[in-house]
Amino acid sequence: MLKALDLPTFLFMRILLLVLVVASPAFAQEVPIDAAQPFDVWLDAFVAEARGKGYDDDLLSKTVVGLEPLTRVVAADRSQAELTISFDRYVRTRLTPTVIRRGRELSRQHQGVLNGIEKQYDVQRRFLLAIWGMETRYGRVTGRTPIFQALATLAWEPRRAEFFRGQLYDALTIVQRGYIDAPSMTGSWAGAMGQPQFMPSSYLQYAADFDGDGRRDIWRSTADALASIANYLKGWGWNGDQTWGREVRVTRAVREKIAAAVPPRTDGCYAMRDMTERVPLAQWRALGVRLVNGQPLPRADLAAGLVETDDRTFLVYPNYDAILRYNCAHHYALSIALLSDRLE
Repeated sequence: MLKALDLPTFLFMRILLLVLVVASPAFAQEVPIDAAQPFDVWLDAFVAEARGKGYDDDLLSKTVVGLEPLTRVVAADRSQAELTISFDRYVRTRLTPTVIRRGRELSRQHQGVLNGIEKQYDVQRRFLLAIWGMETRYGRVTGRTPIFQALATLAWEPRRAEFFRGQLYDALTIVQRGYIDAPSMTGSWAGAMGQPQFMPSSYLQYAADFDGDGRRDIWRSTADALASIANYLKGWGWNGDQTWGREVRVTRAVREKIAAAVPPRTDGCYAMRDMTERVPLAQWRALGVRLVNGQPLPRADLAAGLVETDDRTFLVYPNYDAILRYNCAHHYALSIALLSDRLE
């Protein structure tokens, strides 16, 4: 007799089925790619350009020569969960009891390393653990897609070709400098690598050697992976004396006042523009915004922007921008924030 599935298991099975369908050859063949030229012609031109930039033939033969495109990568790029499912569903499938429990266990297990990272980078450990858990289930699921094949596919496909072309060159630089060998460079369909899922450009700028072995090993070293996340957040302006924000309650009347008094944000990535400008908490209090439990907002000297997703509303502080720099989607950033609160 079949047993009824609990909701988290049911949602997990639905997502697993979607992943299997996207990965199937039949699905991949249905994805149209309006590229300006055939992949092999594009690749020959890229190799010639890379050779002109000083990348030698031995490196190019080990990394990009002879690659074939991965159509499933394009399919995945067009159907990201942060953009296609509701916030409530997104959170419920990620902030599971297992994820929260494991994060707390690892906080205790790596207490010494986390103490050192907090001291050096001034980034609270709960945010490092939340990103680590969200990105790769605490290092367990880092992806098996060949990085060069994924990046070359996305650099050829027109939608975000310029961005991924730059990432492809950065990936070449990583191998050229001896940070890792080409066959070991596997990761997500989007070219993100290692336990923190860094893009090649982020690796070159923020990867850290915290265990002192002379290598910035975000693939196998937990200390390096967590320190790299901290270095990334710090590099984007993280303030260790502040948190990310708070969930709030906004009535219809208050929302009308906000629309008249607080303009939408106009700078930054897409998600940053899909929120209000930051104004002082005192102004939010005067407009009638309250904490989700009905209590008044704190009387802190902070500015916050308003984020609305589905039927939930949040005031977010400057640190929230640093999380958005990791992945510019409110579903993602708010899930990181809420998970960090559960790991505190």
